[in-house]
Amino acid sequence: MSAPHVEPVAPIAQFLALQAAAAPGEPEQATAATLATADLEGRPSARIVLVKSAGEAGFVFFTNRESRKGRELEVNPWAALCFFWPSMTRQVRIEGPVEWLEDEASDAYFASRPRGSQVGAWASRQSAALPSREALVGRVARVEARFAGQAVPRPPFWGGYRLLAQRIEFWHGRDSRLHDRLLYERDGGGEWRQTRLSP
Repeated sequence: MSAPHVEPVAPIAQFLALQAAAAPGEPEQATAATLATADLEGRPSARIVLVKSAGEAGFVFFTNRESRKGRELEVNPWAALCFFWPSMTRQVRIEGPVEWLEDEASDAYFASRPRGSQVGAWASRQSAALPSREALVGRVARVEARFAGQAVPRPPFWGGYRLLAQRIEFWHGRDSRLHDRLLYERDGGGEWRQTRLSP
């Protein structure tokens, strides 16, 4: 008697299918995720980012590398993402090491952004103290004048990051708080191992 056929574990494909299902009901939030980072002392911080691409190669987001999250990723290059789609009562948590995206990919994405966002990337010293709103408006004006009549290049301090998933947990809300939780973790050979967790 032959062994039963077992479907391969494919958490990335499951994530992409869930995200696609969420998009019609939550078009603005389907790619939004909470990004958690920590400093060398283990003190965490979290914020919402837009994950611009996701797949087997990793989960990609962009930011000012001199921001708080950029500085924390420099000293502690491990992070977590949490997607939540309330219309489906679904959540996906992803953890893993983070690396810089290649310059060519960062250049290409920056070039696709609206010009106002490009100018803003140069003008904002993200996470640094700002004396007033007027100071920011002044910086924007100076950047606009600097690049008047030409394409705005990507700032050297701005670029993409790629989170390489090592741990993915799928959460599905159920009645009486008896939620479904499926955890996938990569083993030493890079294969995924599945575990069902208590709610």
